[in-house]
Amino acid sequence: MQILSSLLLFAVISCNSTTSENQVAAETSEVVVQSGGSITVKAFDLKMKLPGVQILDVRTAGEFQGGHFKNALQANWLNEGEFAERVQYIDKAKPVLVYCASGVRSEEAMNWMKQNGFQDVNNLKGGLSAWRMEGMPLETKAARAEISIAAFKASTKTGTILVDIGAEWCPPCVKMEPVLQQLQKEKGAQFNLVKVDGGIDITVMKELRSEGLPTFIVFKNGKEVWRKQGLVDLPTLSKAIE
Repeated sequence: MQILSSLLLFAVISCNSTTSENQVAAETSEVVVQSGGSITVKAFDLKMKLPGVQILDVRTAGEFQGGHFKNALQANWLNEGEFAERVQYIDKAKPVLVYCASGVRSEEAMNWMKQNGFQDVNNLKGGLSAWRMEGMPLETKAARAEISIAAFKASTKTGTILVDIGAEWCPPCVKMEPVLQQLQKEKGAQFNLVKVDGGIDITVMKELRSEGLPTFIVFKNGKEVWRKQGLVDLPTLSKAIE
């Protein structure tokens, strides 16, 4: 009798284990092969963990600051010019996951991206509302205090200063980071780098009349001598700080 019970218990465990493994395999397989359309919270979560996946938040910068996915980029779908300008720096050959608050804006953005050469785009069905309903976590980053005009002017008063107006969630700003790091490595003794956050330091941005991210400005002893918006190559930046 004990032998029979043990065999039955083993059979149940084996069956449950096999079912669980098959379920995970099926879910993973579905995520890997699905290259378009709106997907569930579970599928979205699984696909986020795959190598090379790019995550795009299509809400406003203000919404983004309230909570977002780790390493997400941001481009406001409701601002046609901003969206088109920023997504051009996203790799069309790599998978992209898009999301918004309810899934409506991101579905529209997904369809636009598919029509404009992006090969593998998925939308979070139900958006962050569905994500939160499932009890899933978001990353929030406490905003530092905004830089005052007085503090900014003091930081650019003496010597050669390169001001970088950008944000870690801005696709072209992310593209510029290796260039800035190389510039600091090669000519760090010749200038100081001052970063202005495009999502926080709004007063300074208005003072500088900055209209897009990234924007680079060179000050020499408090006076602006050079400015460029958008991507800038290393030789151009090197020459600007000379």
